Amino acid sequence: MAQLGTTLLPEILRQRHQDILTEWLQLLLESAATRRDLISESELRQQSRELLSALTIAAASGERFESGSTWAPVREVLTRVSEARARQGFSASETALFVLSLKQPIFTQLRTAAPDAAAVASEIWSATILLDKMGLFTTEVHQKSRDSIIMRQQQEMLELSTPVVTMWAGVLALPLIGTLDSARTQIIMESLLQRIVDTGSSIAILDITGVPTVDTLVAQHLLKTVAAARLMGADCIISGIRPQIAQTIVHLGVDLNTVITKATLADAFQTALRRLGLTVVKTHTPARMAPPAPDTAN
Repeated sequence: MAQLGTTLLPEILRQRHQDILTEWLQLLLESAATRRDLISESELRQQSRELLSALTIAAASGERFESGSTWAPVREVLTRVSEARARQGFSASETALFVLSLKQPIFTQLRTAAPDAAAVASEIWSATILLDKMGLFTTEVHQKSRDSIIMRQQQEMLELSTPVVTMWAGVLALPLIGTLDSARTQIIMESLLQRIVDTGSSIAILDITGVPTVDTLVAQHLLKTVAAARLMGADCIISGIRPQIAQTIVHLGVDLNTVITKATLADAFQTALRRLGLTVVKTHTPARMAPPAPDTAN
């Protein structure tokens, strides 16, 4: 590829800047890939002006897009646009088309400025390589941004799926739903230990009613959580031990003898209250609710 300084592109970008911007914006506003439902026209115009202005300055340097320091502002604009569009819900291809759609207005100007057909072909080829590199750069940044967003959302979902509930003064409950893996166990442990510190609780109930299966790995995760809680001065009770899970634990040879286990969360809560020296007593029989009055309307 020829250096940009030896092509007509820098001059075209500088002299016919407004014509290129006008045609580019028109193409963007008419394209379905622009997703007008996700981006406002004012934001689209601002991004287009910033990118074309940065491109005009960088192209005059004659440096290559990948390594030239004068291309840093272009890469910064592309990064900002890609990250914003990833958050807004644009796909990678829709984001790349924002850059690649710049080809048509630039090619139009190059065809009128090049002296002959051979020069037109050479100029268009050089511009194509540059814009393709910019499009690929945009796609890569978009993908990294999407991956980061997905990871953050997964982390937030894991945190939301492990709520630590205060059932009584000194008694915490952690209802577990779904499969337990190493990453989720780490979040569970951190959430539980932090709540133990914040509340000064001495008993924590781990309810596994919503855990579909218990294998050796899940049992180990539970035991690690119990051990960590004990180090913080809190005893753990595991509830939700269904018959199938009990048989599985026995079959696997997992030792839960050092842990209090109960069939239901209610049983575990009663045990926790007894360990605290508390009891629940029915003070009176609740009155029966009166039946609704008959409908007397005609």
